[in-house]
Amino acid sequence: MTRTVQGDLPVGFRYTPGVANTAFFEALRDRGVLLGSRCDDCAVTYLPARIFCERCFAELTPSIECGPGGAVESFTVGHAGIDDEPLDRPDTVGLIRVDGADTVLMHRLIDMERPAIGARVTVRLRADRSGSIRDIEGFAPEGT
Repeated sequence: MTRTVQGDLPVGFRYTPGVANTAFFEALRDRGVLLGSRCDDCAVTYLPARIFCERCFAELTPSIECGPGGAVESFTVGHAGIDDEPLDRPDTVGLIRVDGADTVLMHRLIDMERPAIGARVTVRLRADRSGSIRDIEGFAPEGT
């Protein structure tokens, strides 16, 4: 049984993307590409870009273009909103291993009636981009 407590909790925050994520968001906005970082010592390409390797702590440079295609590694389908309200239509979120990357990117799966592990998808970008993760509309089946 889930227990809830009613009330308001005002929370404010400010997100500072840092060097690597700034490069990722600028590449997304300006060139429409997904930018990663490669650790040659560990042979791992991180997406989004990182400034250091999470395995060996080597310094990395955001310089590797990944995608635009990829494969669905996992997904979940949500039928209720954050306040347990029913959604008009289900919302599907997936973990996408973008081509050229060794890590996964979590984002919406769109135009997929029956998502499947291993399904090939491609990033769909918004026409009017501002330099945020919302510049990605989602990942749609390849060829759509």
